[in-house]
Amino acid sequence: MHHTPVTSPNDPNAFDWQPRTRLVVGAGTLGRIGEIASALGGKRALVVTDRGIVAAGHAEKACDFLRAAGLAVSVDDGVRENPTTADVARCVGIAAEAGADILIGLGGGSSMDTAKGANFILTNGGEMRDYWGVGKASNPMLPLIAVPTTSGTGSECQSAALIADEVTHQKMACLDPKAAARVAILDPVLTLSQPARVTACTGVDALAHAVESAVTKKRTPLSALFSKEAFRLCSDALPRVMCEPSDIAARARMQLGAAYAGLAIEYSMLGGAHSMANPLTAHHGVVHGQAVGIMLPGIVRFNANVPGIYDDLLSANGMRDAEQLASALERILALSGLAAPLREFGVTADGVPALAAEAAQQWTANFNPRPITAGDFENLYSAAL
Repeated sequence: MHHTPVTSPNDPNAFDWQPRTRLVVGAGTLGRIGEIASALGGKRALVVTDRGIVAAGHAEKACDFLRAAGLAVSVDDGVRENPTTADVARCVGIAAEAGADILIGLGGGSSMDTAKGANFILTNGGEMRDYWGVGKASNPMLPLIAVPTTSGTGSECQSAALIADEVTHQKMACLDPKAAARVAILDPVLTLSQPARVTACTGVDALAHAVESAVTKKRTPLSALFSKEAFRLCSDALPRVMCEPSDIAARARMQLGAAYAGLAIEYSMLGGAHSMANPLTAHHGVVHGQAVGIMLPGIVRFNANVPGIYDDLLSANGMRDAEQLASALERILALSGLAAPLREFGVTADGVPALAAEAAQQWTANFNPRPITAGDFENLYSAAL
């Protein structure tokens, strides 16, 4: 008897969704971290964070709530932006010494990535590059609670740890379903302490996640749902938060939008703007969110000749065409104070071919809805000079 496969590998509407992360959303929800950690069986918590979050008072609050629920608490506050294998090694040392049985990633994407990276090593041994790729961990991992204090990476809803090699600076994406946070606590009150520049860079990053994940070749009906809602929330809330930083309702929409965009990436992927951003960050020190933001309108225009590709996003915001979308993104970028020619970062016409060659090598370039070559990247970088 001939059995037809249940889902065709080429069926764009096929997906397999097993939510891994419980979302606890609302102002003041940090106060529930103790009971949540206890319910996960935690006795000795390690809070992984950075000095800015400690200075803002968030780490102390989290520790107090955990201790009140009967947990012993240790802190690693040494996380740096764009964490490397050295950050992970430090975190592993502190966790091992404390006998931690539950991890708390408190902060931006860097804190959550460091906690995830340490979790791989603590439970599966070896070193970070052993887990570069997908599903390389064999043992179960410690429960992780993710508490984002920025509205940007969406790392709280993703199973990837992004860790750079301390020596080569090569960024390694280590993806494993076991690495995903068991619980993400989205408390918008924690985002009030962000400096305006951080709000702008992380907010534009979240918006770019929504726009890119909406159209990748890997998108599914599920990821499309999250991309569309993330775009609707972020495109409305980011300008409000930039103009009125204390607007907690707009902060809450921004935080939820960033989490939804993170979910969208988890089930879709990213595209050309992210491929172009990484070389700018690596060689010219352009902050990731700003780099993605500067390249995004050009990529939207480039992809616009794929018929109907942005229809979902356009309908969510009452826009006519991709040109209107690209212009709206440029306005938000300008309002956020991130619009700048690449020349300002020391990019020269001579340097463009090398950047373009590197962009074409990026993993995310493969998922762009319109095939994109090094030559296309050269044109896009040149237009942004």
